Amino acid sequence: MHDLVTTAQDGHLFTIMLNNPAKRNAISWELGQALLAAVDQAGRAEGVRAVALRGAGPMFSAGIDLGDLMALPARYGEQWQRQMRTITDDWQRLTTRIERLELPTIAVLHGMTLGLGLEIALACDFRIAAAGTRMALPETRLGIIPDVGGTTRLTRLAGMGRAKELILTGRTFKADDAERWGIVNRVVAADELDAALAEFAAELAEAAPLAVGMAKRVIDGMFDTERGLLLEGWAQSQLFRSADFAEGVQAAIARRQAEFKGE
Repeated sequence: MHDLVTTAQDGHLFTIMLNNPAKRNAISWELGQALLAAVDQAGRAEGVRAVALRGAGPMFSAGIDLGDLMALPARYGEQWQRQMRTITDDWQRLTTRIERLELPTIAVLHGMTLGLGLEIALACDFRIAAAGTRMALPETRLGIIPDVGGTTRLTRLAGMGRAKELILTGRTFKADDAERWGIVNRVVAADELDAALAEFAAELAEAAPLAVGMAKRVIDGMFDTERGLLLEGWAQSQLFRSADFAEGVQAAIARRQAEFKGE
């Protein structure tokens, strides 16, 4: 199998590429672990001043690989539903590692950025999006919530009212709106993404690296992200046991409208 995540360094810029375009960069456990290793690699690399996170192919990421949900019993045992806090913790470790990387991180978005893909992008310090990029946290349409930091970080960026609107409806929104709401830092034409990234990375490299790392920690430390992540894990541990979640997954796989009963 080809590498699910690839890395490259060009001067001060370290690029991590989600590299499974045949599956729309859907995030399986295997891809997530490869991404975690790539983030660690970026943190150890010499001379790096910024890290870019990108997706190969027509989109950044379609979100979690639904087939991976079916593999939970094999990974955590037949009683996996009783271990939901552990499962959430395991996935949150990825986005927390991205957020706590001492280097500034830039998610470069195009096509679609959905679910877990958007949660990963929200864990980055900055987001640059191609015009026309569509985004969503559609978890409530599966009977669950964004529990890998999406609920906490979207609220932090966009405010409580906007976060409720986008999470409770699972609505898809466009890059221009995301920029207006403070979710995306900059929207550019698709053919200008590379230039916009290079320009921003060069600007970051002009600042003192120790000061940049410390400023990032201070700003992040102003918000109680840890409490938010704990609340996400608590809520998800309840929802994964619901009949609505089972119906939501089955409906998504069958590409039909879910029939939720509030059970």
